[in-house]
Amino acid sequence: MNLLLRLLLLLLLLPFRPRCEPLGPTRKRFMVWPPDLDVLMHVNNGVYLTMLDVARVDLLLRSGVGTRLWKKGYYPVVAAETIRFRRSLQLFQSFEVETAIIGWDEKAFIIRHRFLRREELVAEAIVRSRFLKRGGGGVGSQEILDVLGRNEASAELPAWIDAWNRENSR
Repeated sequence: MNLLLRLLLLLLLLPFRPRCEPLGPTRKRFMVWPPDLDVLMHVNNGVYLTMLDVARVDLLLRSGVGTRLWKKGYYPVVAAETIRFRRSLQLFQSFEVETAIIGWDEKAFIIRHRFLRREELVAEAIVRSRFLKRGGGGVGSQEILDVLGRNEASAELPAWIDAWNRENSR
């Protein structure tokens, strides 16, 4: 339910948010709500992943990419993700999730999400995201880049992210 409320709020505020580049970076502001908390009264680890979903939808919609991909019958899915927690988030604290596509291979895009509270790093996640066709099958990264009107090569990934991506691309 929390995801649906956050997505609804995102859609309602979308017309008032500035456009962004298709690869980011972009930032989405959040606030910790009571359903986000676990028994220790800080944000539950699973809720972080839900917030990442909202941040990626924000990037897709604000960049205009989401509409173009939807018209072609393409949709994103998470293939793998890893997250590292550094600090806790407490009830009613506001924070931002910074989202950027930092690279890609032939099948997937690598996205870095950073949870920031007043520029302090709270958590960082790396996500491997692929695109599928509504009719079935996958969509290669180059095909997505073509839709975006981009033809540059992927930036070199940090060594640990590159190794993680290769391990998760099997």
